[in-house]
Amino acid sequence: MEEGAQVPELFQRLFREHYPGVARKLYALTGDYATAEDLAQEVFLRLYRSPPDRLEAVGAWLHRVLTRVGYDYLRHRSSGKALLEKETARVAAWSEGATPSGETEVIREWEKDVVRRVLQKLSDRDRTALLLREEGYSYEEIALRLEVNPKIVGTLLARAEERLKKKYGQEEERQDGGRSEADRRGSGF
Repeated sequence: MEEGAQVPELFQRLFREHYPGVARKLYALTGDYATAEDLAQEVFLRLYRSPPDRLEAVGAWLHRVLTRVGYDYLRHRSSGKALLEKETARVAAWSEGATPSGETEVIREWEKDVVRRVLQKLSDRDRTALLLREEGYSYEEIALRLEVNPKIVGTLLARAEERLKKKYGQEEERQDGGRSEADRRGSGF
């Protein structure tokens, strides 16, 4: 009974001590905070259910498990993305006879144009990283292409995405501001 009471205390101590590092490594692997936290919980659940024989080696055990959990998640996400693309292609082929309205096509072209302009405003490294991720490249492949440490790819992508969003918002404001000014001039105000 006493030993059973010690296990939760030991687990809590290990959790407090190792959770930040585990979550940080999983974020570097996945590039998503929420996912990293979910996966870190999974790692510690596995630790609680079946701890290693030697607790002094718990750091190495956690690293091995978090790597396995992280790569399993990436593999699953990748296969889910492929399934979504296949389904999207199927629906597109089915509705190929239905052509988009002229307005929809104009809006789609305008959005593509804005994204192209915004991408051109990013650094080569940010642009390349985002485009490679969009094409489905793994973090390791992106790291190899950019000649950076694979551990920083998640952070690099998150920062590049933030810069893209910021510049996209600025570009939309600039476009909307230009239209509003033209509208005012055209209406005589």
